[in-house]
Amino acid sequence: MFDEQDLNRAFLALADPTRRQIIVRLSAGPATVNELAEPFKMSIQGISKHIQVLEQAHLVTRTREAQRRPVHLNPALLTELTGWIDKYRILAEAKYDRLDAVLQKHSARRG
Repeated sequence: MFDEQDLNRAFLALADPTRRQIIVRLSAGPATVNELAEPFKMSIQGISKHIQVLEQAHLVTRTREAQRRPVHLNPALLTELTGWIDKYRILAEAKYDRLDAVLQKHSARRG
């Protein structure tokens, strides 16, 4: 489980569109920094800084494979984030369901 600081760090990292695109790319499989930089008009150093932010948020990890250092998505943290969002989505939906029931009851009385 993650704490409030982990949650804030993850959402802050995901607030940037470049980092979200990196996450999308990594959902297809690991990639090197050079491979991740290809679709962007940005230097390797710029992409590396984005990857560092994602690493600090524990959204990605790096491994060493001979001369390669592929970046990997951390799906466990994404699952935790989704669970956190779903918890509050379910609560909000329950409130809307109760409101719908009240409005339908009120509408039936008027009609």
